Amino acid sequence: MRSDVTKKGIERVPHRALLFATGISKKDFSKPFIGVATAFSDLIPGHVGMRDLERWIERGICSGGGLPFFFGIPGVCDGVAMGHLGMHYSLPTRELIADAVESVSMAHAFDGLVLLTNCDKITPGMLMAAARLDIPCIMVTAGPMLSGRYKMRKLSLVRDTFEAIGRFKKGEIDEVELENLTIEACPGAGSCQGMYTANTMSCLAEVMGMSLPGCATALAVSAKKKRIAEASGEKIVELVKKNLTSRMIMKEENFRNAIRADMALSGSTNTALHLTAIASEAGINLPLILFDQISRQTPQLTSLRPGGDYFMEDLDAAGGIPGLMQALLPKLENGLTVTGEKVKEVAKQGMIHSQDIIHSLDNPIAAEGGIAVLFGTLAPDGAVVKQAAVSNKAKQFRGPARVFNSEEKALDAILKNQIKKGDVVVIRYEGPKGGPGMREMLLPTSTLVGLGLGEEVALVTDGRFSGGTRGPCIGHISPEAAAGGPIALVEEGDEIIIDIPARKLELNLMPGELEERGKFWQPPEAKIKTGYLRRYAQLVTSASSGAIFRK
Repeated sequence: MRSDVTKKGIERVPHRALLFATGISKKDFSKPFIGVATAFSDLIPGHVGMRDLERWIERGICSGGGLPFFFGIPGVCDGVAMGHLGMHYSLPTRELIADAVESVSMAHAFDGLVLLTNCDKITPGMLMAAARLDIPCIMVTAGPMLSGRYKMRKLSLVRDTFEAIGRFKKGEIDEVELENLTIEACPGAGSCQGMYTANTMSCLAEVMGMSLPGCATALAVSAKKKRIAEASGEKIVELVKKNLTSRMIMKEENFRNAIRADMALSGSTNTALHLTAIASEAGINLPLILFDQISRQTPQLTSLRPGGDYFMEDLDAAGGIPGLMQALLPKLENGLTVTGEKVKEVAKQGMIHSQDIIHSLDNPIAAEGGIAVLFGTLAPDGAVVKQAAVSNKAKQFRGPARVFNSEEKALDAILKNQIKKGDVVVIRYEGPKGGPGMREMLLPTSTLVGLGLGEEVALVTDGRFSGGTRGPCIGHISPEAAAGGPIALVEEGDEIIIDIPARKLELNLMPGELEERGKFWQPPEAKIKTGYLRRYAQLVTSASSGAIFRK
């Protein structure tokens, strides 16, 4: 066992003495040492219920014959961090999380790892660590939140709080209703209720074979989730005994399966960052264009919020990810999973209980997948849009640029009614390097929707969007403004042309005009000059390569 380097031999007397000090017994030294990386936090709704799941994981590890060791991992709630300095830190924590899991696991020579996670950057960060370490690993995602209720109407965070800001400004709802929505939208523990980034990544981890079947959609408050947590604890000991390591599962075919599922689910655009980064740690190249190629081949089979009206609880009742995999079976490749079975064996066991929620391949919601990748003079290295959340009339859009060098300035103009129908809002210097940290733009986009401008105004940015964004909003524009990309050269009033079906994002200028402007561009002064974000800005690469650190 890997842990023998800490517990066997005469030279390990001091090591054993320190391990005895933790309370373990002589008989425990013959057991596999299993690390449990837990992201429990009082700060994150998706994580507040993890203390309970820790007990069930521990029970499973002990039942399987292993010895559990718990250690903490940091996390940020994107919703709480959004719209202020805090959001600069959200994406950068992904690298911190990967480094923390790696550091503790290598220092203590664990034989295997259980990764207890749930929310946006924590899940991909832990998967990056799993790929990097290449030891037996299994992921337990803590599960989605129940929908809220108000006047017998089901509520979700994005539509009923973020978008409610614009509705309140427009006069559609009063202060009493706004306050009631605020209190009732999020009724308890769990990740936000739609196919936003946290739940998308949970689903893709399961499709990729890193979680047990049913894990992604089992609700945070359910007994089903506890049973999956216990079974995962038992399974990791089995994986250690078989030496089934993470890279045996996280192979190219399973990454392609994850992208296919992402397209069928109409998942968050953030997956283009996260899957690319995880694959990089596994030594696999996932070019951005691959997402678009698979999107063109994979129909959209579900319609959850934000683009649709169903919730994660509905997807779970309809058959969850095993049901989706059953629907996608002819298109899936046959990699390994933590169950020990191949992907297609898992998919064949899936059941679909509602074809209104999980459609078949011959009766899809849309012929193409949920995400599209655009290229053009404004985005030579690509940009990403959640096309499933854009109405057909807004998939082709052209209008004058309204240019802002930060999210705050754009939001201020929106709230002051300075943005009009037909405008294209440009928010730049918000990329991985320029932000720094590539902030999500959910406040501007959801406010536009709340104001009734969701399909009448387009928004383009070198930042990114929450999985909750809907409307003609294009993010991840690469190269970013801080790297001298064309978005840095856009001027107020320039015509921008968006053509999602043709995969085009163009800045409509006379020939040679862009090059001429580039002669006078100067890199901006760094927004943040101290601490982790300064180091992050120096190391981070483009969104088109997953916003990973330079190798």
